[in-house]
Amino acid sequence: MPKQKTNSSAKKRFTLTGTGKVKRAKAYKRHILTKKSTKQKRRLGLSAIVGSTEMSNVKKLLVLS
Repeated sequence: MPKQKTNSSAKKRFTLTGTGKVKRAKAYKRHILTKKSTKQKRRLGLSAIVGSTEMSNVKKLLVLS
């Protein structure tokens, strides 16, 4: 049986934490930043954890299941 391939777009967007959770970047930080507050822009720069409903889907893309 051949090896499974990791989804290329997923490996660029997600990283694993030490406890096995999946880390992701937040959206809405690319453009149209003048109308967003400094606080909002600062928080968008931080990373977030993938939600429990999508965790299994992302792990399948990363071939971790």
